[in-house]
Amino acid sequence: MERILVFGAYGQLGSEFRYLSNRYSNFSFMFLGKNDIDIINFNETKEFIKSKSFTVIINCAAYTNVDKAEEEFEYAKLVNYKAVENLGKIAHDNNIKFIHISTDYVFNGNHCSPYCEFDQAFPINKYGLSKLMGEQILINMQIKKCIIIRTSWLYGYYGKNFVYTILNAIKANNPLSVVSDQIGTPTNSRDLATTILNIVPLINNDKPQIYHYSNEGVASWYDFANAITSISKIKCQIFPIESKDYPTIAVRPLYSVLNKSKIKQDFGVAIPYWRDSLVEFIKSIKEL
Repeated sequence: MERILVFGAYGQLGSEFRYLSNRYSNFSFMFLGKNDIDIINFNETKEFIKSKSFTVIINCAAYTNVDKAEEEFEYAKLVNYKAVENLGKIAHDNNIKFIHISTDYVFNGNHCSPYCEFDQAFPINKYGLSKLMGEQILINMQIKKCIIIRTSWLYGYYGKNFVYTILNAIKANNPLSVVSDQIGTPTNSRDLATTILNIVPLINNDKPQIYHYSNEGVASWYDFANAITSISKIKCQIFPIESKDYPTIAVRPLYSVLNKSKIKQDFGVAIPYWRDSLVEFIKSIKEL
């Protein structure tokens, strides 16, 4: 039986593992949030993990405030780099499978075709840089049974996300202006969590491997917003604008679509189309 420890258990993705845990009777789970343990503290984390018999660590813990990271880069590095280094060392020393979640924001957005895992990462904001540093330390340590999964535009049932933001705005009958020149792929966090749990027994690589996972297809934030209103059957005026007309503290990549061929080939993963997953998501939250 796989004994899985999930860090960041109360965030958007970590919460999905808590929800799914009852469906995987062949796994046992422990869930820890930032108030349960300080993963920046190496000795504290090492002693806790050594006292248990985990076979898998899934790291969903992250500093994810893209704009605030421009001002709090040192703290972002502690969470997205130093803590990752700590967990990587502990996993390596105890022969534990290690799954680390990263981001499409490691890329600069200058591509015109989906990014593959071997494409050069060149982040254009400090959040992306901190996440890339976390990836690189794992690769440099050459940890066995370690995989890094880059994902994009996550939304889900827990916490704040773009879908809830749009739904709240349209229910208030507020006209919206949404960026139309940033292109990526919306990703249902439950799809990602399910995929990770399905591939856990198959992880046996001799050195770290990077994989890309998002839902299939391509959209702009404007397309995403229109799909939300269309599926919800709530009328709302949505106006497309360019990134220059919606200035943010941190620059976002204009194109961050991920190529998923590697994860599909290596693990036989079937990935839903983004709009199909969005339909299921909105249908389910309406039934709550």
